[in-house]
Amino acid sequence: MRPTAPATGTVIHEVFRRAYERGDRPALVDLRGGHVYGYRRLVTEVTRAASGLVRRGARRDQVVGVHVSTAGAQTLAVHTVVAAGGVAAPVEAEAGAQELAERLRECDARALITTPDLAESAVQAAQQSRVRQIYSLGRALDTIDFRCLLTLEPTALPALDAASQPALLLADGHRLSHAELLARMAELDLRIRLSESDVVLTTWRPDGGCDLLALVALGVSKGALVVAAGGGDLAGTRHDFGVTVLAGPGGTLERVA
Repeated sequence: MRPTAPATGTVIHEVFRRAYERGDRPALVDLRGGHVYGYRRLVTEVTRAASGLVRRGARRDQVVGVHVSTAGAQTLAVHTVVAAGGVAAPVEAEAGAQELAERLRECDARALITTPDLAESAVQAAQQSRVRQIYSLGRALDTIDFRCLLTLEPTALPALDAASQPALLLADGHRLSHAELLARMAELDLRIRLSESDVVLTTWRPDGGCDLLALVALGVSKGALVVAAGGGDLAGTRHDFGVTVLAGPGGTLERVA
C-alpha cells in the first residue's frame, strides 16, 4: 500500500515515478550489504518508512544524520528522510564516534540512521549530541530497528516545494534543494546518457557529498541496474553483470560498453 503519491517535481517523484510499473526488476544490487532491491520493493520501503517517521513525530526540515556503510543503505535511508520532508545529512562511512558527534552537533540532528557495523559508534556519538532516536538498518544494541517503521499505519507524506525544500545537508554546510539534487543527477547523465539497458558498477563509498546519491538516483530514475561493490574481483563483477558504465576511484565515471 502506498501512503501517498510523492509530490510532483520532488526527488522522490522523479526518481520513483515509474518504479511500481517496473515491478520486481532489480534496481540496486548492494554487494557489500548483501541486498538486492527490486524497483517496487525499493519505492515501497522508502514510502512506508517515511510514513513511519512521520508517525513517530518527524517534522518538516528536521535534520537526520545518515551514517551507513553501503550504497544500498544510504539510498534507502536518505530517500526515506527526504520523502518524510526531512533533510538528510550524510556522513562518510569512515567517520569515528568523535567526528560523527561533531557533525551531528553542527547540523543539530535529532535522529540518526546507521547500519549494525557502525551502530556502536553511532550510539556513542548520539550521547554527545541532541540525537534522541537511532534507527539501524538491521538489529543493533541500543537502536530502533528501521524495519519497525514499515509496520506502522500509513499516513500522508508532506507536500513539498521542489525549488525551496532542502533535501540534503552536505558536509561543507551547503543545503541542497530537491531541484538542485535533480540538477546534479542531470549533470552526471550528460557524461554517460543512461538508458534502461545500462548496468552501472560503482565502487564509491558513502560520504558527506551528494555524488553517490545522485548516481544511484539517476540509475533508478532511468530504469537501469546499479551494482554497488566494495572492491574484490571487479573484473569478474563487470563480466557477471554485463557492466556498461563504471564509477570508479576518485569519482571517475565512464562508459565501458
